Amino acid sequence: MLGFLTARQAGLDDPLRLRRAESTRRVLSLTLNPDRDVDRVHGNGVNAIDIDAVEGRYMLSGGADGVIVIYDLENFSGKPQYTCKAVCTVGSRHVHKFSVETVQWYPYDTGMFVSSSFDKTMKVWDTETLKPAEVFEFEDNVYSHHLSPIARKHSLIAVGTKNPKIQLCDLKSGSRIHVLQGHRAEVLAVRWSPRYEHILATASADSKVKVWDVRRASGSVLTLDQHNGDKSKASSEAVNTAHNGRVNGLCFTGDGLHLLTTGTDDRMRLWNSATGENTLVNYGKVCNESRKRLQFTVSRGCSPEFVFVPCGSSVAVYALHTGELVTMLRGHYNNVDCCEFHTDYQVRRTEVPGWSSWSEENSDRFLSVHCFIKFISSGVIVVMVS
Repeated sequence: MLGFLTARQAGLDDPLRLRRAESTRRVLSLTLNPDRDVDRVHGNGVNAIDIDAVEGRYMLSGGADGVIVIYDLENFSGKPQYTCKAVCTVGSRHVHKFSVETVQWYPYDTGMFVSSSFDKTMKVWDTETLKPAEVFEFEDNVYSHHLSPIARKHSLIAVGTKNPKIQLCDLKSGSRIHVLQGHRAEVLAVRWSPRYEHILATASADSKVKVWDVRRASGSVLTLDQHNGDKSKASSEAVNTAHNGRVNGLCFTGDGLHLLTTGTDDRMRLWNSATGENTLVNYGKVCNESRKRLQFTVSRGCSPEFVFVPCGSSVAVYALHTGELVTMLRGHYNNVDCCEFHTDYQVRRTEVPGWSSWSEENSDRFLSVHCFIKFISSGVIVVMVS
């Protein structure tokens, strides 16, 4: 570390190199935070979380009880031990009737967020009034939706439902404006590229992952093939399939150059998002028994980058480009459903008997959520800091 600081002071090194080295060190030192807790509001499991990209302060959570909660992650108490409070809960007559599957902040402003549910609706919420500004109704259960994090020329929300057709909903007009056809089973995950605002990836229970250019009226641009076109290695049923099972997880890397997918064949694959080539990185067995969308995430600003994947009651951390299993983050008692990574967080190191935790000044923040089931279901959120 002193070598990095000396080189930076002398102007011999790129400042980003020091930042990457320190970010990497902190990811590798992630442990359970004994001083940080999160209010337990959900009566059942927590299916989805999202941290706002504007301030990195507010977190959304959506539960199997149909409730949406907004948490304030900042500690203004001045005390080392702190519980992140629920700022507000979306309930009463505006709440979803069934399980909330996806929640997402509007990328440019915390004044709006979007949720989708098994009650066959997607709702656009006004954060100030906690009332729906727009409600999109569908004929089938909604598994996933996603807003582009970079779009300037469109305001489309991609929606994956039990119907094989991907719906594109326009925030400006409040209507469904386009349908993408190509899958043969329910669409479990959708994801816009963080590099090109018109590129969309979708994953389906038909074992296929498709990449679309929404500016084109024709079909998908790419259909990912785990065998890279080598038909001698594939059975007739496995041709042009990304996995040998349901594909229920999608995640682009921060630069958008690669796409990660997970499937119920207990495999995770890394693809070149431009060519659709399978990079053949071997992550080993990645346990995946979820029949719905699996929310996993990738680090940002590290060298190398890391992938955080729910795996049973733990979160597995892999090196992105080598497939090496770096560590297992433990702390839950039952299956982890989703996890989220955020790079901007400041806490102080404190040692307190009892629960162990991760904390350090300017440390990276990692949150994971699981569904704890004993005799009844309950939602628990755990904070991990380096």
